[in-house]
Parts: sequence; structure tokens; C-alpha cells
Amino acid sequence: MNEETGLNIPSFITVRTDSSRLQRKCLLPFGEGNVLEHIIRRTKHYKLEPIVCTTTEASDDIVKEISQKERAKCFRGSKINKLKRWLDCCCNFDVLAFHTIDADDPFFDGHQVEKSFRLLQQGFDVVFPPDSSSMGGASVGYSLTRDIVSRCCESIGEDEDTEMMWSYLKKLPGLRQTKLPEEDANPMLLRLTLDYEEDYWLLRSIQRIVGSLASRREVEDLFRRNPDLYLINWFRSKEWKDKQVAKELK
Repeated sequence: MNEETGLNIPSFITVRTDSSRLQRKCLLPFGEGNVLEHIIRRTKHYKLEPIVCTTTEASDDIVKEISQKERAKCFRGSKINKLKRWLDCCCNFDVLAFHTIDADDPFFDGHQVEKSFRLLQQGFDVVFPPDSSSMGGASVGYSLTRDIVSRCCESIGEDEDTEMMWSYLKKLPGLRQTKLPEEDANPMLLRLTLDYEEDYWLLRSIQRIVGSLASRREVEDLFRRNPDLYLINWFRSKEWKDKQVAKELK
């Protein structure tokens, strides 16, 4: 625990304004602020320590300004080598292990973040999210040790595009990995990540109905009461997944 703030679990909020599908999505209005402000506040709500991890590009000066306004640590590093940015952030703030929170996952589950991080401490190098989260449910990210990120960076160039960072991790010999178990035996079909305009309108609607700090259970209950709600953006899931696979194969 950070004795100065009372927060625990270093949580790297990975963000940059240069988004291709939905321009400057981290700055879109959301609740009582914008998406990034919401993510920082939700992180603190779950007693996690937000460390905003962005790039040195001039377009991301606004990210640093928002971080300072929200009293969150901020690190600026490589634009495309996300793993190198994380490693440099670890070194800068003397972080030995951390959890990743994408700035386009506004309803991440802080309780699952804690479970993932505690699982990491059982001797693993990385804890992967459950399939329902990776496929668009966006409930939890990755828990990683600094050592494993360092090992990964040793095998790649500084200018490597590591957006699909899990593919680099899986290539490491002797990787001690596990996956966070699903919360439910039959996870709901939900797309709660922010990539397309339809995602934004769905997420804004959820926020207006249940509130910015609603738990995942409250969010899922909303979908149970409205079983066709997921159809607003679910059709985007295949396109999103296909693009991820294409990037991974490069």
C-alpha cells in the first residue's frame, strides 16, 4: 500500500489521444467529466493507485494535464512500444508489479483487478484476463511483474509496435502464466470496451442509468432487465476481433 495516499495495487492506465477508430475517445464526455477523468476516479474508488501511462507525443500533453488535475501520477514514454513504456514507468516509480487498465474500459471491475493481482503474487509472471473480458467484456486487464516485462523488452527492438503485447509474452520460454477464472460459469454477452461510436452511446447510456461507479453486478443486472441491450454494439465484436488478430499476425 502507498502509505501517502492509502491506495494499493499500482494500476497503469494506458492511454493516448491518437486513436484511429474513434478520434480522441479518452477525451469524450462521460459522466461528470471525460472518459479519462472517469477512469482515474473509478480506479481511486476501488482503492487502486492510478498511474497514467501515456506517450511523449505533443498530442498527449492534455493527458498529463488531466492527470495532474486529478492528482494521479503520470509517466510519458514510447508511443508504439507499450511494453517499453510500461517498463520505463516501473523503473521511474520503483514498481515491481502492476495491473493494466485500458482507458477505453470504463466499467472495469476493481474487485477482479484485486483478485488478478493477488493471484500474480502466488508466483506467476503474468495473469491473463478471462476470455469474456478479452472478447470485449472489458472487466479486467493483465497483472504483470516488472521482471517479465523486462525480459520481454530484451528480445524486441525499442521501436517495435507491441500493442498486441500478449503475443510477445507468450513467446517467452518458461513463462509462469495463468488466467483469472471467469466470475460466472456462463458469462453474459457484453461489449463494454470503447472503440466505435456505437460503443460510446451504449456506455454513455449505461452510465446515465446506473451511474459512473456502478459495480459490474449492477451493470450486468441492467442487461438482464433489458436482454436486447447488448445488440446495440455487439455486431462490432467480430470486426474488432478480426482487426486484433490481423495486428497480432503482423
